[in-house]
Amino acid sequence: MGEQALTGMRVIDLTQYIEGPVCTKRLADYGADVIKIEPPGTGDGARNMGPFYHDEPHPEKSGLFLYLNTNKRGITLNLENTLGKETFLELVKKADVVVESFKPGTMERLGLSYETLEKVNPRLVMTSISPFGQTGPYREYEMTELMAFGMGGPMYHKGRADKEPLKYGATPTLYHAGAVAAMATVVAYYGMRRHGKGDYIDVSIMDTQLGTMDGRASALIQYQFSGKVASRGAPMGVGPAGTGSGMFPCADGYVHFYGGLRLERQTKMMGDPPELRDPKFYDPETQGDPLVREEYEAYFLSWLMNHTKQEIFELGQASGNVCAPMKTIDEVFEDPQVKVRDLFVDVEHPVTGKVKYPGRPFVMEKSPWAIRRPAPLLGQHNTEVYSELGYSKEDMVALRQSNVI
Repeated sequence: MGEQALTGMRVIDLTQYIEGPVCTKRLADYGADVIKIEPPGTGDGARNMGPFYHDEPHPEKSGLFLYLNTNKRGITLNLENTLGKETFLELVKKADVVVESFKPGTMERLGLSYETLEKVNPRLVMTSISPFGQTGPYREYEMTELMAFGMGGPMYHKGRADKEPLKYGATPTLYHAGAVAAMATVVAYYGMRRHGKGDYIDVSIMDTQLGTMDGRASALIQYQFSGKVASRGAPMGVGPAGTGSGMFPCADGYVHFYGGLRLERQTKMMGDPPELRDPKFYDPETQGDPLVREEYEAYFLSWLMNHTKQEIFELGQASGNVCAPMKTIDEVFEDPQVKVRDLFVDVEHPVTGKVKYPGRPFVMEKSPWAIRRPAPLLGQHNTEVYSELGYSKEDMVALRQSNVI
């Protein structure tokens, strides 16, 4: 294996839960030495979030924490303690990057603002991740992931026009924000190496949503160009381009098709049956007629119910259709494409043993992604990291007794 792209970068990670750890995980997975700092005794709040290994709640068995903190070294440090702050500054002297996700103003309250840290290390890059950013009237407001998606704009025009706005399942907004923060951090890091000066990065979760909107920014552009606010659309399948489009049941689950003006390809997939040779099914002028659509899709549905989703996927793609099976998670693990591209990897952890984790997000041939170590136990690397600062065993005993680590 070649040298990883970020080998030599040292990152101090003060983040918890999702968005911050996503950022630092991306850096760690490509070679950065990420030192995760957790409060003594309690640790990252994500340690108490499920799902848990074998459904046994335990701070060392959280699937969320274990996944988001692979490749990191872990130490404990009390930043509310004067000696703890002094110890943190010693870590900063040898670091390239600090990433934090506290409420805006917290680092200033602790006496650890970027202005303070920059004096200790002028080449330091610091990334702050917060719901609304470090400036503006909302800077101190609290926000959930759903609220970030809604306030950033994409949610308003998701879903059906006759229903309330919808959001994507789980927490993609937080993972997206973390990925954006990682990209910004790498840009600033290489800028520092080029120009010799550090930088401060202010990542607002709301901003990351507003900046992408629905992935194409069509709603944003529509408003800028016409003044019209995009509304939620009609259900999939309504209109000429919708016939044969949408989610359909089949013998063992569901498949999704994009039909409409490609309907001839769906008919070809079904063996070009005589019942579907009438030109009315393929003429844009008549295809949108509800009765025509109903007639076509009745035959289509009966055909689908006699085939499995994998059969439909293979037959459909061979016929030039845009289609895919809707897979359960156990089916994803067995998917041949997933296996060939090594999208899941085995990671050995001292408490959970060997468990499969999601693997690399993309392929780099010459500077690869790799799992070098599992997520740390709480305070696992205290001796190692503090020894690197020159602390003796006696020093560490004193730090523990003073509730510093």
